[in-house]
Amino acid sequence: MQSLLIIDDHDDIRENIAEILSLAGYKTFSAENGKKGVEKALQEKPDLIICDIMMPELDGYGVLHLLRKNPETEFIPFIFLTAKTERSDFRKGMEMGADDYITKPFDDIELLNAVEIRLKKSTILQKKYATGEQGATAMINDLRQSGLLKMQLDNYEAYNSAKKTTLYAEGKRPKYLFYLKSGKVKVYRQHEDGKEYIVNLYTAGDFIGYLPLLENKSYEDAAEIMEEAEIIQIPREDFLQTVYNDMSIAGRFIKLIAQNVQDKEERLLNLAYGSLRKRVAKALVDIHQKFNKEAADKSPINISRDDLAHYVGTATESLIRTLSDFKSEKLIEIKEGKIFITNLEKLKNLLY
Repeated sequence: MQSLLIIDDHDDIRENIAEILSLAGYKTFSAENGKKGVEKALQEKPDLIICDIMMPELDGYGVLHLLRKNPETEFIPFIFLTAKTERSDFRKGMEMGADDYITKPFDDIELLNAVEIRLKKSTILQKKYATGEQGATAMINDLRQSGLLKMQLDNYEAYNSAKKTTLYAEGKRPKYLFYLKSGKVKVYRQHEDGKEYIVNLYTAGDFIGYLPLLENKSYEDAAEIMEEAEIIQIPREDFLQTVYNDMSIAGRFIKLIAQNVQDKEERLLNLAYGSLRKRVAKALVDIHQKFNKEAADKSPINISRDDLAHYVGTATESLIRTLSDFKSEKLIEIKEGKIFITNLEKLKNLLY
């Protein structure tokens, strides 16, 4: 049962709020002033706090300041309850870290909706996601499904794109965030001698092109359709407004995708210093996990030898020889040109 703390110096208001929330299935605690409210918050660690602004001994701003400074309470969702309606008052509270405002007088539905929304958001923001783009995509989907993000994919038209079609080109300014409904996409960089290095691979359910939009920079790579795909284009303004509309969401999102930069740096180090066997093994494990998210270990890796070589950073002939070695060691099978991993754990062991 989720617990809520109500801090208000008016007995009738405090008791009425507690009664409404109790009837809705929440466990409630109460405090009649700001000082006792801080003590109760530290003692009970509630899932959400509703606090009046104008109170004796310590006002709502003081309560919020003290709780945000304490590591044990800094992330508890905080809703101000106030009769103040001046824009400056709202701005001051939000800048201090308040999550929402409820103005007096209010009705039961308004109160319950505000509580439900903030608890939903808190649950998502505290969830442990995988680092990098995989985690950022999962968080966006959770926020969309909960109704906390207005960027609903059904509002945008999907279009089909054929194999070998360029999704975006290096040096171009980004206009969209791309959502891949089906198919596969490779993102690559090309050396001046024409050699290609695949930076990342995407499959159904992935968003493509976060960083250039957030950094307001031109594309440093290019993206190409690997197999027939269905794609949704989300306008740049819609994506940025959605992310930056809530700074707690923006902060968590940016932390997740920042890890993607570190992952790319580690890949480059591995490319420079890792043995070919280790690099090919890592590529097979990475691609298996990307393209077979919910599939059994024996699902095929359906990617051309050239693309796989470009992902590994080696010549196609060298890749083929290493795949032949892995086949002899019964780590993989090759049928009709498709690669089947037969011993995933042993293949992973080659990475260490």
